[in-house]
This record gives sequence, structure tokens and C-alpha cells, in this order.
Amino acid sequence: MPSLTGSTNSSEFSRKTSDYAPRSVFPQGPTFTIDAFSNRDFLVKDFIDSLTDSAAPSNRKSAPAVQGQGFDPKPLIRSFEQALSRISELSGKLESRENELLGAVRRAEAQHNSNVQSLGRKLDQTIDSFQELDSSLNDQNGNVAETGGNAAVKVGEKLENLDRQRLRAQDAFFLIQCWQDASERGELTRLEDIRRQGSGDGKVRCALVARQLLRIGQRLDPDSWSQTNGTLKQMNGTNGDHGKHRPKHNTRLMVEKFLETLEKDLLKQFDENYRRANFDGMRDCATALHDFSDGASVIGLFVNQHQFFIDRSQLITEEVGGDVETWERLADPDQEPPGVEPSLQSLIDEVKVVVQEESAIIKRAFSYYEQVLGRFLQRVFQQSIQQRLEMVLDKANTVSSLAFLRSLQAARSYISNLVDDLKAHGLTEHPEALSAHTTLILDQQFDDLFVPYFVGASYIDREKRNLEELYSSLLFKFTIFHSRRRKIPTTFIASLAKSGSEMLASARDAYLERLDSSDLAPAQKAMLLRVAGLKDTDSAKKQTEIEISEQDGVLSTLNAKRMLKWLAEAVGRSLELSGGTDTPKDVSALLNLLLSNMGEIYIETALDAANEQASVQETTKNEPDLSYLPNLHNGITILHLMSTFINTVLIPLSASNITIRREMEKTTNLAMTRMEDKVNSIMQRTIDVTVAWITKLLANQKKTDFRPRDDGIAGSAGAQSWLESLQTPTCASIIAFLTRLHTQSLKALSPRSQNLRSFLLEIALAVRTLLLDHFRKFQVSATGGIMVTKDISRYIELLRGWELDRGFQESLEVLVEIGNLFVIGPEALRERLRGGTKVLGAGPHGSTGGAGTAEVKGWDYHSSDLRVYVMRRDDVGSVGVQSVLSGM
Repeated sequence: MPSLTGSTNSSEFSRKTSDYAPRSVFPQGPTFTIDAFSNRDFLVKDFIDSLTDSAAPSNRKSAPAVQGQGFDPKPLIRSFEQALSRISELSGKLESRENELLGAVRRAEAQHNSNVQSLGRKLDQTIDSFQELDSSLNDQNGNVAETGGNAAVKVGEKLENLDRQRLRAQDAFFLIQCWQDASERGELTRLEDIRRQGSGDGKVRCALVARQLLRIGQRLDPDSWSQTNGTLKQMNGTNGDHGKHRPKHNTRLMVEKFLETLEKDLLKQFDENYRRANFDGMRDCATALHDFSDGASVIGLFVNQHQFFIDRSQLITEEVGGDVETWERLADPDQEPPGVEPSLQSLIDEVKVVVQEESAIIKRAFSYYEQVLGRFLQRVFQQSIQQRLEMVLDKANTVSSLAFLRSLQAARSYISNLVDDLKAHGLTEHPEALSAHTTLILDQQFDDLFVPYFVGASYIDREKRNLEELYSSLLFKFTIFHSRRRKIPTTFIASLAKSGSEMLASARDAYLERLDSSDLAPAQKAMLLRVAGLKDTDSAKKQTEIEISEQDGVLSTLNAKRMLKWLAEAVGRSLELSGGTDTPKDVSALLNLLLSNMGEIYIETALDAANEQASVQETTKNEPDLSYLPNLHNGITILHLMSTFINTVLIPLSASNITIRREMEKTTNLAMTRMEDKVNSIMQRTIDVTVAWITKLLANQKKTDFRPRDDGIAGSAGAQSWLESLQTPTCASIIAFLTRLHTQSLKALSPRSQNLRSFLLEIALAVRTLLLDHFRKFQVSATGGIMVTKDISRYIELLRGWELDRGFQESLEVLVEIGNLFVIGPEALRERLRGGTKVLGAGPHGSTGGAGTAEVKGWDYHSSDLRVYVMRRDDVGSVGVQSVLSGM
């Protein structure tokens, strides 16, 4: 709306005029815009009120004389007039625009109605057409009509039947023509023409017609089929005389030659398609050739002309290489095997890639792809892998038996991984799982590769022979040492050890015979000599020239661990290679081998040697040599290792066969019991030797040791020194011997073991008993009583330092009490004899509760038991001692 002129004071709807607007003669009204009237809050009454209330005379700031002038409506009237004229103009334009829009809407509605009517008519026509088509297919009653679609279907079926009959008639006509050509004119021109066209479908048809001609010839030309070596046999007709219409030519020979030519053409075409990677052409030829010996010719062509076999046929004659160090590691039982042979590994890796790639080609080129893939896999395993495997194993066999076994294990593991990878890939079924037929072929080919090496007991015999060679080499110097020891003349012990000597000699002779064997490889011979610690074979033969030290005859835990490690490797290899139901039988054989070599030849031989040394000490006149005791520790340790290995590894593997398991447990228990009995025998002999030598030392006690002469003590510097030593020479000898015995015992038995405590307890009980009897035999003076107490103190001090039970140590107090009987006065003696002394561990006269037991019983010494010791006092005839004795 255009601006209007009014008063300068306006309400909230008014606008102030510009300060720079020119002034007019007449007062100007307020200026408004269209926004002021389009406001939602606009009211006409308020608008008029605001105008009238704010209106003021234009000269309101002039003199007071004019302040009473009335309201001047003229400016407002002029503003309303202009506004009304503008409103009338806008109203006309609005009405004109509204009429135009209404006309456009009416035209659009008319056009829309026309379009809807047109589409409705088209839809009705479509529905009518569909109903007409539906009624033409089926009548109103739902029965099949003879017109329309069903009629067309029936006509189509009849045409198809007629076409098939036509084709059958044409084929029959063509077949009759071909038979007439073959039988009358002796040629197959029509088939030759089709064959020369070169199309795959034509050659397939030729093959089919030729086979039908053969079947016809069997009935219509029996003479050709009965021909033998070029001679026709006359055949009488049956149900009709065929001789009247006998063919002029040999149809059988003619058709067979044609089939041979056709087969060659198809094979040639297959080969050309293969070289051009035309898989569709290959598939057509292969399908046609499947009728020729079930496709053997085309499968053979595909497999034989494969580049993999051509290349590998040239490489298969190459010798198995490898550096010398690798083969030496393979033959060294103390080193880890290097793995599969490199050339065999390369072949297997290539086979994996080739088979996976070729399986995709086979599936595209053959409709009977599983048969072709099976033939291809057979050729790969039976020719390439098997030939290389045999060469590798032959090479390993020339190195050593262990190298052969390790190579066999590595090859079987690697080829097994190949089979698993091929199964996981799926081959022709990729990415699906491999078919059951192909899986069976892979498993069969894998088993056939290793059948020659696991026939019967051949494998476990080879394992046993390898271990026997290694054990014999390792124990060679040990057996030489003990065989020389056996030659030392002895008494009846030699006859008792005769069987052991024969066993050692047998093992030694078998080892030397094996070294002289011609079938023993030089590398293996060098390895066996190295294990035995020898330089060459000649030195092994000359046993007298072999340098043997005492250390060679001693048991070694290091050698025992090596033997168990070799056996563990053999057991693991046996589980991986043979497995199955033969495992209990195999581990039983290995158990017998272990008990024979480590048990009998190694441990028992050393125990027998220690037992013999202990028995010799029983009759020696010198101090017993207990140097055999420290070696007993290694024997017990090795025995424990062997027992743990048997019970942890071997026996659990025989759980599937109860009979073999029980037999193994029985054999093991017998062997362990036998060796433990030998250990016990050694310890018992040691106890007997110890008691015998202490008895001998006590027998050398001088009577003057406990009755020294006062003048001798005073006048002899040596006697004075002896007195100051606080022990008699006999006591010093016994203490020194028992100290050495204790030191050797700690080396032989574990310091915290029950065996050591039992052994020392036996000796301590025997020593206490000997001492109790010993002090009954000597007359003791007052000065000698001091020596008695000093000797007893030294004995007790020694025994208390041993690993003995507390109960026994308390029982040593009886010796203290007996020593005091020789030094106390009559009054103290009376008190001791009156009360008695209770001592643990001693029975009457020093007897014990039994050998080898730590549980002892208490026994009270009464005055009558102590009387014998009081009677050995020099002052027994004195008044004070006699009064004590008379009061007992």
C-alpha cells in the first residue's frame, strides 16, 4: 500500500518521516505500509483511535494563542481518499487474477476427466481380451476345449512326436544305407564323409552308427564274426537260411577299421583342442571317446602328454643330492632330524599346485571328470612320488638305519599333509568338500606308498635293530671293562656271575660282528664307532689295545638319558608310522629291548660288580674299600628313570590290549624287583662288612687302654700325649672308618631318603650293640674310666651327627650311663643302681627289635643288668663298692 501523509506523532503502527524530507504547506499525516495492515493484531477501531488520539495541530509549538484551535480532519481525509483509491485499484487487479486462475483450474479438471475416461476404456478392453483368451483356453464348464491354446499344445506334441519319428526314420534309413554300402560295395562312404567334416557332433554320430552296424553285423553277417585266422566257418541257418543273403564283404573288419580311424581322429582332435585350451571341444571329443573302452584312450592321452610327467620323467633319474652335513645330522642320534629331503619336498609341493590347477581343467574338459582325476592321481602317486620316495629311502639306507627311519617318518608326514591339503581344497568339487570316491583314491594311494615298509614286523624289527646297534655302541667300553673284570679269578662268585659274563660276551661279539658286516654302510659304521668312543674298526677288534679307564665301567646318568631319548624317539616314530592295533605289540618289543640293554647289560652288570666288591671286602684283612658305594647312587637314579619311563610312556600305550599290558607289567615288576634286590644285597653286604671291620677294630683294643700305669703316664711323653688326646687309638680308628662310611653313604643314597635312614640305623644299632658288649670285657681303672667316658662321648657325638630318628638318638644315653659307672663314687653308684635307668632302643644285652626297623622298644636296666659293668672296675674289691654290690 502506498504511503499516506499524517501527523508526525504516530502510534505503534506509524512510521516516522525522514528528517530530510521536504516540508509542505499543509500538515503531513503519518506514513504506513502494507505490513501494518497485514498484521494479525490489526483492528480498525484501534487504528482510528490511534490516529485521532495522536492528532495535534501542526503549530502546537507556536504561541499559546493558537493552542485552543480545533481538530483539523483534512489531512486524514486526504489520506483516506488516497488509500481508498489505491484499494479500489488493487481490488480490480485481484479480481482479474482470480478469474484467470479459476479458468485454468476448470480447463485442467476437464482434461483430467478426459484422461481418466480414456484409461478406463483401455482397462476394460484389456480385461475383455484376457477373458476372451481365458475362455478360448477353457470352456465355461472347465473342460478342455478343442480350440485355442490347448489345441496348440496338442498340435505341438504331435509335431514333436512326428519329428522324432522322422529323425528315427532318417537314422534308420541312414543306417540301412550304411549297411548296404558296407555289405554290398565294401565301403562306408557316407560315414567317411561325415567324419571328414570334422565337427564334434558328426563324429559322435559316426561312432554311434558304427557301433549299431557292429550289432547288425552280428545278426546279419555271422560269417564275419565266426572268422578265425582268416577262415570262414560255415554256419547253418536257423529259422531261415542266412546263406542265401550272405554279404559280399567282411563287414566286421570294415567297421572295426573305421572305428579305429575314428578313434584316432577324435584323439587327434582332442589333443589339438587341449593345446588351444578349447575345453568345449575337448569335452565333445571326450564324450565321444567314452564309448571306446570307457574312455581309456583319451584318459591315457590326457595323462601321458601332461607336461608335469614329461618334465619329471627327465628329473626322476637324477641322483639324490644333499650336503654331507645334512646326512650326518640325519644319522646322528643325538641331533634333531633336519626334516624331509629337499628334492622330495620340492616334488610334493609341485604336485600340490599341479593337481589343484589340473582338477579345474579336468572338470571343464570331461563329463566323467572323477574317473579322469582318479587316473591322474594314480599316475602322480605311483610314478612320480613313489619313484622319488624309493630313491630317497635307498639313499638314506646307505647312510644308516636311523637315517632311513627318520627319512621314512619325515616323508610320510609330508605326504600326509599333501593328502590333507588336497582333501581340504576339494579339487574338482572346489570350494565344496572332496567327493567320497576321490577321497578313497587318495587314501588308497597314500597307503600303497608305504605298504612295503610296514609288511608284518619289518618296521619294528628295523627299529629294534637300530636301537640295539646304538645301545651296543654306547655300552661297548662298559662291556669291555666288565668283561675284563670278570676274568679276575674269584671263588664261587665266578660261577654265580657266569650268566652275566656270557651276556656281556654275547653283546660284545654281536656288536663286533655287526661292524664287520658288509651290508653296514660306511657312514653308519663311522657313527657307531663315534658313539662307542673308538677310532676305527681295527681297534675295536683288538680288545686288548682299547684304552679303558675306571670311568668307562661306572654307570652314567648322561648315557642313560641318551638311551631313553633314543627309545622315546623310536616310540614316537612307531606311533606315527605304524599305529593302530600293532602299537601294544610294538611297545612290548621295545620294553623287552630296554630291560635287556639298560636293565640287564647296564644296571645289573654294574650292581653285580658292586656286589662282588662288597663280598670281597668281607674277607679282606685291610680296611674295607667302600669306593663302590658312590656308584650306587647313579644306579638307583637310572633305575628310577627307567621305571618312570616305562610306567609313564610304554605301559599306557598298551592299554588297548589287556593281555599284553599285564605281561608288560609282570615283566617290568620282575626286572625291577630283581634289580632292587641287588641294591639291597649291596647295602646288606656293606652293613656286614662294616660290622665285621668294627668288630675287628674293637678286638684290637688293648687291655692297658683302660688300665694305664701311673708311672707310665708320668714317665712317658707319648703316653701323656695319648692321654691328652681324649680317645684311645681303637676309638680313633673306628671314628675315622665310620666317618668315611657316612660320607660314602651320602654319595650313594639321597640325604633325605628313607633308604639312607634305614641303612645308617642298621649300622648305628650294630655299633651300639658292639660297644655294649665291648665294655663288658675290659677291667677299668679310675684313670681308664675317664678314657671310657671319652671314647663313649666320641661314639655318641658321631652317631648323633647322622641322619637318624630322634628315638634312637635318645637311646644312646645308655652308653653315657654305662660310662659313668666306671668313674662315679660308691655313693653315686648306689643311687644309680637303686633307681635303674630306662633306655629307649635297647633290649636285654643290647639286642634290638630287628634289622632295618626304626621302631624300637623301651627296656629298663635293672641293677642286676648293670652289675657286670660294675664288676669290671678296678676298685670292685673296695669296701664302698662291695657294700653297693651286697646291697643289690
